Amino acid sequence: MAKIRRAVFPAAGLGTRFLPATKAMPKEMLPLVDKPIIQYAVEEAVAAGLENLVIITGRGKNAIEDHFDISYELEKILEERGKSSLLSLVRAVSEMVHIAYVRQKEALGLGHAILIARDLMNSEPFAVLLGDDVIVADVPCIRQMMDIYEKYESSIVAIMEVPKEETARYGIIDGRLMPDSDGRLYEVLDMVEKPPAGQAPSNLAIIGRYILTPEVFEALVETRAGRGGEIQLTDGLKRLLGRQRILAYKFQGKRHDAGDKLGFLQATVEFALKNEELGPAFRSYLKSLDLEKS
Repeated sequence: MAKIRRAVFPAAGLGTRFLPATKAMPKEMLPLVDKPIIQYAVEEAVAAGLENLVIITGRGKNAIEDHFDISYELEKILEERGKSSLLSLVRAVSEMVHIAYVRQKEALGLGHAILIARDLMNSEPFAVLLGDDVIVADVPCIRQMMDIYEKYESSIVAIMEVPKEETARYGIIDGRLMPDSDGRLYEVLDMVEKPPAGQAPSNLAIIGRYILTPEVFEALVETRAGRGGEIQLTDGLKRLLGRQRILAYKFQGKRHDAGDKLGFLQATVEFALKNEELGPAFRSYLKSLDLEKS
């Protein structure tokens, strides 16, 4: 069995939900308290033991590469000013893990972004983490899925239950519960990308964590572009489903949708409250607000 060593982070999207803030700044670099969104996903992958990370970037995304690179000038200034704690913080980011970058010249969908990472995956199974989904869990979400893969050697999508009125926002699975899985593991029978209201096969929504076998690349090559000229990963996985089993795992943890304005604000509040330095003062501030008049 091939060990999962690689992870792909698609980060070439236009970030239109956050315009005009993302006109010149990558959405992935928006700060969630004191770290950019994408760093939470990278840290999850590192904590899960993944060794080789590939970030798919695009035009205007150089800030992502700069963030994870060494910053000699900043480090020199911090060292000269005796700011040792900040220096350690900055160095920890650049020393975290080796990252390779592949440029997606056009934003042609999530499926296309994964497809262009093909040559770097070495015909091995790999993980995909979407930075928009920030997941808090005792065991990293992608590690949970890697453990499932080691048992079943199948592609796996992470799922969560969503209200029925929200199913049109997600890829939705139709699945059969696997025996002896504590109600968390399903065999996927079908999947639908953003089904119209009232037509979803379930309320089990696919979120931004995947373990994929290398056969997914051929399926994506054969997948036609859909609305907006984009190749959807869900469509590619549906094609793959005709050839091999795909599992869906209801992960343990809490997911924050940082790719949505409201979700981003909610995540900011929750992460700020948990922050050791800011939490107590921020909690007091929130209690002082007159929400009826705000």
